Amino acid sequence: MIHDQRFGLQRHVALPGPLLLDGGGRLSPVEIAYETYGALRPDGGNAVLVCHALTGDQHVASEHPRTGKPGWWTRMVGEGKPIDPSRHFVICANVLGSCMGSSGPASADPAGTGPYAMAFPVITIRDMVRAQAMLLDHLGVGTLAAVVGGSMGGMQALSWAATFPDRVRSCVVIASTARHSAQNIAFHEVGRQAIMADPKWRGGDYYAAGDQPAAGLAVARMAAHITYLSEAGLTEKFGRRLQARPDNPTGAKSFGFDADFQVESYLRHQGIQFVDRFDANSYLYITRALDYFDLAEEHGGRLADAFRGTATRFCLVSFDTDWLYPTAESRRIVQALNAAGAAASFVELSSPYGHDAFLLDTPGLYRVVDGFLKAAA
Repeated sequence: MIHDQRFGLQRHVALPGPLLLDGGGRLSPVEIAYETYGALRPDGGNAVLVCHALTGDQHVASEHPRTGKPGWWTRMVGEGKPIDPSRHFVICANVLGSCMGSSGPASADPAGTGPYAMAFPVITIRDMVRAQAMLLDHLGVGTLAAVVGGSMGGMQALSWAATFPDRVRSCVVIASTARHSAQNIAFHEVGRQAIMADPKWRGGDYYAAGDQPAAGLAVARMAAHITYLSEAGLTEKFGRRLQARPDNPTGAKSFGFDADFQVESYLRHQGIQFVDRFDANSYLYITRALDYFDLAEEHGGRLADAFRGTATRFCLVSFDTDWLYPTAESRRIVQALNAAGAAASFVELSSPYGHDAFLLDTPGLYRVVDGFLKAAA
């Protein structure tokens, strides 16, 4: 069904493959769920690939079918926005390993009688990018005017520029990094252990029971969500304010373990909402892909070598309150790009929202991206 530009064209394709994976395995067929907005010009020169973050999906500017909420980046993608379907052919694909229609642990295993579960091969960010390249081949898109992403989407954008330099004219990397730090890995391990310690995980084989390890997944989401925020933002929004409840309308301390503080109630709400739209095994696989990401390691240990000789133009944006992927990580990428002789621009924006600033109302971000993409057209 064809929708208007606000809601995009929702599609699913099963490509024969095989897709050879960094871990040594192969995947065939390769299923990819994606959305497109706008139309590809006859010369094919206006395609923009938008890459989503860990818990995102292909519904970048259209209503989410499970939650009914607007697309996750309607501030960036839409009529009159920096990525505009009236000018661009916009593509957003659900990443490999996820749970919104692309091949992942919840997908049917062609070698078995049910879902892959933990038989799904471990994947990397570069594997996700190779799958996206297969999709673009299927769509007849040879070259991207731009690849744009924030957080894990930014990692994909960098990997695109390093893996397929001749297919990317411009690359926009927002609130991201060229490798996961020990602290990043540590937070993810806490989340994975919470999922795997939940009795309902059953070694990953919970699909037949129709009862996923919701408690463990909610805790994993709560722990990760803390890293997306800033201390200043949490203090401003919640401080140490107590939470009123039906059994305690005055918001007095319970001297127990209910959600006494508003911030506790907020995190529990985030966890509960998350389990309604995400698969626990997918969370394990995607966080592991993030942890394995190290662009320098993929290119002999020197980050600049990932971009040697590239003609791609780069725009990097960081936020001053982002402690998950702080500005120092973006500067490290810029230094490598400079060493490689690549064209690169960089700006640090001020925001109270921490890492999540790339998804929220940050006017400076949209001016930067809009100006970069128009200059690159």
